[in-house]
Amino acid sequence: MNIKVGSNKDKVNDRNSWHSLPIDKIEEKLFITKQNIKNGLNDEDAKQRLKIYGRNRMHGEKQQRWYHVFARQFTDLLIFILVIAAIFSFLIGETVDTLTIAAIIILNGILGFVQEWKAENALKSLKKMLSPECRVIRGGKVEQIDTALLVPGDIVIFESGNNVPADIRLIEAINLKIDESALTGESVPLNKDIVPPAPNTPLAERHNMVWMGTTITNGRGKGIVVSTGMNTEFGRIAELTTSIKHKPTNLQRKLAALAKKLAIMAIIISVTVTIAGIISGKDIIQMFMEGVSVAVAAIPEGLPAVVTVTLALGVRTMVKRKALLRHLQAAETLGATSIICTDKTGTLTKNEMTVQNILMPDSTIYEVTGIGYAPEGDILTQKKVLNLENMPLNLKEFLNSSITCNHAQIIKNENGWIAIGAPTEAALIVAAGKGGIYKDKDSYKDSNNRRKIVSEFSFNSNRKRMSVIEDSGEKYIVHTKGAPEILLERCSTMMLADGKVIPLTMKLKNRIKKHYTKMAQSGLRTLAVAKKEIPKNKAAESAPSNPGAQEEIAEKISEETSETGLTLLGIAGIIDPPRPEIKNAVKMAAKAGIKVIMITGDAPDTAMAISKQIGLFARRTITGDELEQMNDSTLRKMLSQDAIFARTIPEHKLRIVKLLQENNKNIVAMTGDGVNDAPALKQANVGIAMGIRGTDVAKDAADIILIDDNFASIINAIEEGRRQYDNIQKFTRYLLSSNIGEVMAIFVNIMIGGALILLPVQILWMNLVTDGMTAVTLGLEKSEKDIMSRPPLPVNQPILDKGGIITVLLLGGYIAMATLYIFHEYLSQNITYTDKFMLANTVAFTAIVIFEKINVLNFRSLTTPLYKYGFFSNKWLLLALFVTITLQICAVYLPALQTALKTTPLSLGDWLMMILLGLPALLLTEIYKYLRSNFLTKAK
Repeated sequence: MNIKVGSNKDKVNDRNSWHSLPIDKIEEKLFITKQNIKNGLNDEDAKQRLKIYGRNRMHGEKQQRWYHVFARQFTDLLIFILVIAAIFSFLIGETVDTLTIAAIIILNGILGFVQEWKAENALKSLKKMLSPECRVIRGGKVEQIDTALLVPGDIVIFESGNNVPADIRLIEAINLKIDESALTGESVPLNKDIVPPAPNTPLAERHNMVWMGTTITNGRGKGIVVSTGMNTEFGRIAELTTSIKHKPTNLQRKLAALAKKLAIMAIIISVTVTIAGIISGKDIIQMFMEGVSVAVAAIPEGLPAVVTVTLALGVRTMVKRKALLRHLQAAETLGATSIICTDKTGTLTKNEMTVQNILMPDSTIYEVTGIGYAPEGDILTQKKVLNLENMPLNLKEFLNSSITCNHAQIIKNENGWIAIGAPTEAALIVAAGKGGIYKDKDSYKDSNNRRKIVSEFSFNSNRKRMSVIEDSGEKYIVHTKGAPEILLERCSTMMLADGKVIPLTMKLKNRIKKHYTKMAQSGLRTLAVAKKEIPKNKAAESAPSNPGAQEEIAEKISEETSETGLTLLGIAGIIDPPRPEIKNAVKMAAKAGIKVIMITGDAPDTAMAISKQIGLFARRTITGDELEQMNDSTLRKMLSQDAIFARTIPEHKLRIVKLLQENNKNIVAMTGDGVNDAPALKQANVGIAMGIRGTDVAKDAADIILIDDNFASIINAIEEGRRQYDNIQKFTRYLLSSNIGEVMAIFVNIMIGGALILLPVQILWMNLVTDGMTAVTLGLEKSEKDIMSRPPLPVNQPILDKGGIITVLLLGGYIAMATLYIFHEYLSQNITYTDKFMLANTVAFTAIVIFEKINVLNFRSLTTPLYKYGFFSNKWLLLALFVTITLQICAVYLPALQTALKTTPLSLGDWLMMILLGLPALLLTEIYKYLRSNFLTKAK
């Protein structure tokens, strides 16, 4: 068959029409005939179509090579500056300096590479989700072929357990249920049929379509392939995901801005020192070397490594808080989050359907306690626990029928209680267990194992009900469950608490309808249960053919006979309940100034009900259809208000995240678990995927994987992220104040005509060995008490703000002046110049180390006095102080280090003088913190 390439490809790309077209139009668009639908394509036609449409595979980003990931670690501006410093050190002959800086650069690169080697590769994960083979009809025969060879027009056959290999329009559906949660966010498997819905029907409600990457949970079906590869809904999401480019994180932007300022400062100081020395008559080469030395002193060489090490250590802490980081900077970004866009199912809720209450026909409502599939809880009436001994007969019959008309199982494994089968059916089994129906508490299986079921009328989207016929010996019992509005019309009687059956009048029906409508509006999924008894002699009479064996008679009882004149037993209100810890987590988020926005693929009423239960008070629910009608301006207004979003698709989530990120106003975190969440996860400043039920696609698009799928863990991780950022601020200010002290001391001494107060090798020793070690332990400081009471920091607030700059200049200035004083004090001693200079240099070198070790205590908390914060609370810092001071003692007294660092031994009096000179900086800072925390803050 000849196919018009261009026109047909355009038609196949029209995703939004396949569900609404009649079959003859489908045939026309795909250039197939009714004979093709019966016998499938022939091999020649399939080969021709494969050339036109290509293989049924995803196209995406090329996987990054390991050396590209490694090279990326050296693209930060601060690292680039260090490379230049190393080159200059090499040119002026400072081999030790060159090797030391190079070692730090490489160490930093290795640490970052190890954490980021799990590079994003959404394409690989998308392929993993696809079934490798499928059954098709080709040339009148059923064949098993590679899914990559599927083409539009192929006829595919599938059954329970299969993955759907392409986008398919159904032509046959028998008890067919599909789990589309990964694609649409719908929390329960959907029933499928072949009836065309309206053209503008949302994706999640197109019951005559099945989508690539979804899973068949029940029944079987057959359909026509209408889209393959990147033209499928799955492919559309892959295209969205791979089109989103990598963006620098909030921390990377701030460190880059800091690096620019440091580079400018280093150049200005270096040029100033060089020119001033030359003007004063000093040797040009000497002044060039001194200028480079000052520039090196101005750059905190250890800062990139300290940041990387701190973030790497934080990865372990995050894991303890149930968050696995794929990228180092993700923790800090999460800590800066101002808005969390969260999915509902499985994140805010347990993703375990639970019967919450049972409405009886006489308007009595029983409460069912406990959540999830664990059979822990009770059925209550007025706080009285009901069991088989004191349970009303109609409730007992309700529970019995609900588990008889049921295919689910509840079993216990090493991970706890899990459901096998439809979630709503599993919820009914658990409710029956709470009522004492099951005696074996370790095996809550469906009662069909104990009852003789001889016939069944299955559920589908047209019938909206299911019935089984039980052979009880003397009679057949029909057990039916389904949508209340359907069953109510088929019930003629109802059962009272004492077991008495009375007529179900129109007045009673209206009253029951009012009750279950109210239940539905509160977010509950409602499911009615009814029964009917058929004596065996009447069953034989109603059978349309000659009576035979009893089972044959039961199988021939018509659907109409079984499902009319039913006795209503009750209506279950079922919900996927919120996790118990969520309410407090949402409250903590609000306290921390973080806005939470629910974006779900579930129904609006369900979304609103859950939001109320968790304290996420929303003024209105906006559906995906409503969102599409809004322009960006209107949607911005909605986002600024308390709104939640339901029935959304990937483009909706992506649009919401982008609008929230506009002009860098917000740091947005996005949670998700499905394929449909991947684009928004990648677009968000920090994407958070679910670790338990999240798809590989979602995990690869995310920055953080939530190990326990729990929203409360996000709040814990935010606290950890804030702690890490606080500590980055602390050691950044500490390192800069130390470097500023060194630079000012060198600069002032050169400007007054003196020699280098510190040698280049001594500067590197301080910056990398002594300062770096204590800075790393500052990264281990505990969280400040008010850390989750503060609003998120403004997005554009630099790491070093005005207050930080003042702090750095004041403390750095004190270190410089104290060092200059002690240097010139020893330089004035009456000994030979060579010995005098070496002693003065050693004292200045050692003094600045001591001053910086005392100075580190100022930065353990930026606001709280040390006596309140706890002097011994960071044992690693105390150990680092001991080790670094010991290293400095070695630098002064060990011959090998004396030669390398050009030092001479000091007396005990020298050490005491340095310590006394360094204490005022600590005491004055502590006095300021005390006044600020006790008086200035209260005055505000």
